[in-house]
Amino acid sequence: MAGIVRHREIAMPRLRACLSALLLACAFAASATPPGFDGRAGVARVDQARIDAALSGLVDSGQIVGVSALVWQDGREAYFGAFGLADREAARPMARDTLVQIFSMTKPVTGVALMQLYEQGRFGLDDPVARYLPEFAATRVYGGTDAQGQPLLLEPRRPITIRDLLRHTAGMAGGDAPEPVGGYYRAADPDNLDNTLEEAVRRMAGVPLLYQPGEQWLYSPAVDVQARLVEVLSGMPFGQYLQRHVFGPLKMKDTRYTLRPQDRPRMAALYRRSDDGVLTRIPDEQAYALNGRQRRLTPGSWGLVSSLDDYMRFARMLLGGGELDGVRVLQPATVRLMATDALPAAVGPGERSWLPSKGQVGFGIDFAVRVAPPADAEEASGEVGEFFWDGVANTLFWVDPANQLAAVLFAQWLPFGKVPLHKAFRDAVYADDSSAAAPRP
Repeated sequence: MAGIVRHREIAMPRLRACLSALLLACAFAASATPPGFDGRAGVARVDQARIDAALSGLVDSGQIVGVSALVWQDGREAYFGAFGLADREAARPMARDTLVQIFSMTKPVTGVALMQLYEQGRFGLDDPVARYLPEFAATRVYGGTDAQGQPLLLEPRRPITIRDLLRHTAGMAGGDAPEPVGGYYRAADPDNLDNTLEEAVRRMAGVPLLYQPGEQWLYSPAVDVQARLVEVLSGMPFGQYLQRHVFGPLKMKDTRYTLRPQDRPRMAALYRRSDDGVLTRIPDEQAYALNGRQRRLTPGSWGLVSSLDDYMRFARMLLGGGELDGVRVLQPATVRLMATDALPAAVGPGERSWLPSKGQVGFGIDFAVRVAPPADAEEASGEVGEFFWDGVANTLFWVDPANQLAAVLFAQWLPFGKVPLHKAFRDAVYADDSSAAAPRP
């Protein structure tokens, strides 16, 4: 694989990428710092009793089975709480060392891995993806149907760039996309757990795009393509790269794709909540389909298991501008870039799918980025300049440089939302911060 990388990368693109990285660092050093990375705009006061009441109330009312949370502020642990059960059937309580499936909170980890290679000059953000993954040179865009009702597959107006992959503007869509694109994706079966990442991404490249590159924000499997780029650019399997360059240096001892035998007694059960509030356990064989045994697929979009303290180490590294405990994983300018809204102004609210449901946010590199205070009482509290993401089983994390604060919240139920856990937690954290608290009804 390393030979393939050397063959594909010629001197000029690498030189341009190195110069881009250098100019980026200089620009960030010389310009005004993005909100939150400089000074203390916020005044969040972490109140243990207030957060306890918010989280325990949802457990005591039977809305959720279990929850745990950790908040780090000003260089120390400011809050820890765990309520309810990790495994209701075994009567095992939610604990600090409980392991959960973080699903899409895998995505920021993938973004960090790829941006390490960006810092090394291995690619430029506006490089065509097809330069490194030639299968994307033949990707087409669904353009409706012709007079006979046959699908029109059009040439993209411009190539998909790596920047598009990072900010979900590639036009890619998954199996839940409108027909016929969703059907094409399901037929290609890239999510088959017995695919290698190489095979999965090759199959994705054959699925027509739902939109022209750069025209819409659409949450997609693009982060799996990021993971494949890590493999191609580093010459190393993605899981191995994460262990060597992210988990190992950050001492994240509990974060992995495949459970070890000693992990199973700590693993949280996964529940499904019905519309009338009944929580039913999803059978473990189904719930842990990826993690329960060694599988070939190592998705960049989802799939990691982690613990509260492990993921907080990842969040603290980001809060520290890419450094934790003297170990540097990213440069500060790269973290700022990732945490800066990168959506073009032309991609208006109507072209951002459900992203506006996250609040007054834009999107950077594998993070949502808060660009304005909460607009109304329905929106969750949050500080301008924070960056965050969540997982489909209702996990959440965010990094708030203005308050020198990072937070991680774990729960394990599907579907996402329905119970206002994230809002309750955020509102409790920011109740004393007038610039971050959601307006009272």
